[in-house]
Amino acid sequence: MFTKEELDQVNEHLKTVPVKGKDYAPVTERVKAFRSICPTGTITTEIVSLGDGVVVMKATIADGDLVLGTGLAYEKESSSYINKTSYIENCETSAVGRALGFCGIGIDASMASAEELANALKQQEDMKVKNDISNQPIGDIKAAALEKMLEKAGQDVQAFLDHFKVESASELTEAQHLVILKGLEKKGEK
Repeated sequence: MFTKEELDQVNEHLKTVPVKGKDYAPVTERVKAFRSICPTGTITTEIVSLGDGVVVMKATIADGDLVLGTGLAYEKESSSYINKTSYIENCETSAVGRALGFCGIGIDASMASAEELANALKQQEDMKVKNDISNQPIGDIKAAALEKMLEKAGQDVQAFLDHFKVESASELTEAQHLVILKGLEKKGEK
């Protein structure tokens, strides 16, 4: 076990990198700090579950028989370009970083691993792009096809335009277009 003074000292000397305006202590720095204040301590990892491109990993930080901290991490193989080849390794690093954070190492900066931060930022960007696209108007070609589909299904095109508060089908957004198509699909199944 380490003292508050030891933790304060190693945390003060951790090298950090800026990520989105906040200081982040990489897992390598956390491991070095742990080794400096607990040279006989151990870091062990185990796969909790693995299947269908998803892994859950647990890391345990100990000093002899005394468990100092544990951390869990979850990664999807398909979540990023790096994870396509290294999702298990990234998950292990994340679990270790979290476990060391629970021990008090590097938490002044951030609990997350670099991979967790990168994945979170990528997911936020993907959602922004998806939202940006879903709010774009469908345009004339899709509008003409949609109007034909509605007429073929015996639907009143003007009623749909009124419902979505647009003057022409080309003003419908991609999201609204998708809602209409799904509605037509369900109606066709009945």
